[in-house]
Amino acid sequence: MRYWTPRRLRGYNPPLLTETVGGSPRAVSTSASVFRLARRLEGVGFSDIVKIRNKVMELRARGASVYQFEGGEPFLNTPEPIKEAMTRALRENRTRYAPSSGVPELRAAVAAKLRERNRINAREQDVIVLNGGMQGLFGAFQSVVNPGDEVLVFSPYWTPIKDLIAHCEGVTVLVPTAEARALGFASTLARYATEQTRAIYFNTPQNPNGVVFTREETELVARFARERDLVVIADEAYEDLVYEGAHVSIASLEGMLERTITSFTMSKSYAMTGWRVGYVVAAEPWMTGMRKCLLYSTNGVSTPSQWAALAAFNLPAEFYETTRAAYRERRDLLVSGLCELGLACDPPHGAFYAFPDVSHINPDSRAAADTLLERAQVATVPGIVFGEHGEGRLRFSFSTSPETIHAGLDSMRRNL
Repeated sequence: MRYWTPRRLRGYNPPLLTETVGGSPRAVSTSASVFRLARRLEGVGFSDIVKIRNKVMELRARGASVYQFEGGEPFLNTPEPIKEAMTRALRENRTRYAPSSGVPELRAAVAAKLRERNRINAREQDVIVLNGGMQGLFGAFQSVVNPGDEVLVFSPYWTPIKDLIAHCEGVTVLVPTAEARALGFASTLARYATEQTRAIYFNTPQNPNGVVFTREETELVARFARERDLVVIADEAYEDLVYEGAHVSIASLEGMLERTITSFTMSKSYAMTGWRVGYVVAAEPWMTGMRKCLLYSTNGVSTPSQWAALAAFNLPAEFYETTRAAYRERRDLLVSGLCELGLACDPPHGAFYAFPDVSHINPDSRAAADTLLERAQVATVPGIVFGEHGEGRLRFSFSTSPETIHAGLDSMRRNL
C-alpha cells in the first residue's frame, strides 16, 4: 500500500477578512493562494489516539469510570536518582545554554552505552541529544527523504510515521510484517521496492504489536539495504523492554552504521515521557542534517533535563531486570485474560502492548473499540490507526496496574 501526499487542499474556502472604511467595516475577499498551509503540511494529520483520549475525558467528566488501556506511557514513576540529578542541576545553576548538540558529558555517556549495550561503534561526535525520540525521527526523515522518495515501512506501524514522511512530501510504502516473516524478508521487500525507494523504517520492538525482529531477520533487512543502497531509519524506543529473544540494533551490523540513523528515547526505558529527552546516533552526512534540524527548531534541549538524563545511565542493572519482570507479569495477566474472553492474542515479545484479534466483536476495529468503551468502559486503540494490516485488532497497553487489568477484564467479561 502506497500513501501519496496530496498536492492541494480540496474544498478549501478562503476566509473573509474585514477592513474599516469611513468607520464602517466591510468584507474583503482573500486569496486562496495566500491563505492556505504550505504544501508540505497538506498530507499531515493529527493523532487518532488524541481523539480517543478526548472521548475518555468526556466520559470521565460525566462521572463514568473508564479502564484505560489506550496509553503509551510507562506505569512507573521517574527513578529518584534522575529527579535528584535535576534538583542538583537547578541548585547549581546549570540552566544556561548548552552546546546545541548536547552536554558533552551526556553525549560521552550515550556513546559509551551504545558501544557496550547496543554494540554500535559510536563516538561522541556521532551522538546528538534531542527533545525525545519524536524529534529524532523527524530530523532523520527530514535529512533523508526528498519529495517523491518512497520509504518502506513494516506494517502495522506506529501512527506518526506516515505523517513524518508526508511532511517531507515522501511516499509511505507499507510492507506487511507477517508477510515478510512468512515468505521471506528479501523477496517481500523486493516486491514493494521500486527505483524511487530511498529508505527503510525499521522499528524493533514494534509498536503496536510487540514484534521483536530476530538477529537473522535484522541481518536480512540490513543485507537488502546494502544491496539496494538504501538508508535505514531505526526506531529503538522500546530497546530495554524485551521479554523473549534479544534486542539487536541494526546499526551494529557490518556496513550499517554509515547508512543508519538510529533514534532512541529516555521516555520508555526510564519513565521520562514528560522530560522530552532522546538521542540519535548517526554518521555523516546524516549528523549534519540532524544538527541543522535541531538548530533551527528548538536550538537544543533543556540543560537541567540533560544533567538529569545523565544520571539514568548510572542506574544499576537490577533496575532494568526489575522493570522487565513487572511488565512481563502485566503482559501475562492481560494476554491470558484476553484469550479467556475469546480474543486471540499472541504474547508480545517486546514493548508494552497486546494486539488481540477482535473481529468476532466487530471486524471494523473502530466499531469494536467503540463497543468496548461504551459497554465495558474499556479504552483501547483501533488497529486500523496503525495501518490497514492492523484492521480487526485493538491495541491494549499493559503499562498499568494489575488492579486495572483485572478490573478491565472483569468489565469486559460482564458486559460484552
